[in-house]
Amino acid sequence: MGEVVATIKLMPESPDVDMSKLKAKIQSSIPKDAELYKIEEEPVAFGLIALNVMVVVDDAAGGTENVEKNLSKIEGVSNIEVTDLRRLI
Repeated sequence: MGEVVATIKLMPESPDVDMSKLKAKIQSSIPKDAELYKIEEEPVAFGLIALNVMVVVDDAAGGTENVEKNLSKIEGVSNIEVTDLRRLI
């Protein structure tokens, strides 16, 4: 079985959320069965910045579920959505 890179868009509750603290919380909430690849900022509108969190997970059923569950529990996060999934070669 291989691995995939999943991109999860994380939307903060407001533009006032401290991005450096939010990124630190994201890094500490990645489960042991996943690997954080990188976090990119994406300007949305009116000062709101979404975070694209890229993680490497096993290519198996439910591969991103643990990551999604942990990210949705972070304080200051409005919603999350898996936007891309690519197989690693």
